[in-house]
Amino acid sequence: MSLRSDPLDELSIPDETTVEEHDLVTDSDVIVGAQSTVEFGVRGNNVLAGERVTFGGHIEAEEDCRLDLWCDVDGDVLVGQDAYLGERVHVSGQLMVSGDLDIGDDVQIDDGFEANGWIVIRNPMPTIVFLFVYLSQLLRIGEEEAAESLVDELLEGAEADPLVVPRNASVNDDAWRVSTPATIGDDCRLHGNVRAEEIAVGAGNEVFGSLRARGDIVVGEGTRIHGDVTTRNGTVVLEADAEVLGDVSCDDLRFHENATADGTMRASGEMTMIRERGRQPTHAEETDGTGAEQADDADSPGDTDADEASEPGEADSDHSAPTGGATEDGERASGEDETATADATESGETAGDGADPDDGETEESRSSAGETGGSTGDTGDDATGDASDDATGETDRADGSDEADDSADDGADDSESDAHEESVVPEPKRPDGPGTTSGA
Repeated sequence: MSLRSDPLDELSIPDETTVEEHDLVTDSDVIVGAQSTVEFGVRGNNVLAGERVTFGGHIEAEEDCRLDLWCDVDGDVLVGQDAYLGERVHVSGQLMVSGDLDIGDDVQIDDGFEANGWIVIRNPMPTIVFLFVYLSQLLRIGEEEAAESLVDELLEGAEADPLVVPRNASVNDDAWRVSTPATIGDDCRLHGNVRAEEIAVGAGNEVFGSLRARGDIVVGEGTRIHGDVTTRNGTVVLEADAEVLGDVSCDDLRFHENATADGTMRASGEMTMIRERGRQPTHAEETDGTGAEQADDADSPGDTDADEASEPGEADSDHSAPTGGATEDGERASGEDETATADATESGETAGDGADPDDGETEESRSSAGETGGSTGDTGDDATGDASDDATGETDRADGSDEADDSADDGADDSESDAHEESVVPEPKRPDGPGTTSGA
């Protein structure tokens, strides 16, 4: 097992990388691992390829180009600055170099080459060794400013992420096949299916193919996938506005509420919907909330009027009381009339000292009391809540109570007279004539 770290352990595609016709275009550097196959042409800043790398198109490097031994290029090689070709490199087209050319043994260029600088036919020195020797010589002769400017030039743009194709990879229009994780930046446009251990796709991308991995797959915000998204044992995450024009199959699925999938979404484990935090209410929700507040405001004045009308003597004479307050006054009037009738009946029974009063007169007094109570109840029902109407209702209730008391007194007098008449027994007549006995 190797203890050193492998810098080519991931398929990394930087931002704004596109596939145009048959060329892979990026503004960053392009680094291709050994024994890989890239069936595209490549256009980038610096192009570096390991051993036995095959290119299926032209190579255009704005700065330097370095091809290690046994590389094969099916097209032309255009270099903006210096070119380094190792042993047994094959170029099926033409080699055009604006700077110096270092070329190894047994290099085959079918259409010839042209270089504007020095041409050295030898095995090129490794880049890191060349830089170390060059800097050491500058410092030895006292050219510190030249050495510093060289280092600044080398480190310029070092923060930019290069396009990295790991070793033993296969990249073509059909598929991007790697045995490592794959990372795709933002605003990319790619052709081909992506096959990797894990896949992370940035935002605003468009991939004309499917995504398949053994691990997790993340589809960024606003990314469109023209194919299926499938993972064997991982989790699929669809962020906001992500669109999958195919099926989604995974172990666990997490998707944003605004993500869409045209096909079937299948998850053998959990399926979770992600909602936005602090989501703004819709127009309908705002309308409903405003209507509810207006309804509460409209109910509150009515409740206040009802409370004021329920307290006697505090009602405003300028405003009419609601129907609910008048109903309560009518109920109180009816209750007082029933109490007065019951008192009148009890007083009649007491005045008779146990004698039975006349049924007709009693029923008559009860009916008169009931009519009085009914009239009072009607007066309460028809009340409008004014203070004058309340006073009239109290006067009617007082008159009804007096009439009930008079009826009860009349019934009691009639009962006493009837009882007195029944208590007088006529004396028996004595027989005329002397000497007669009652026993004869």
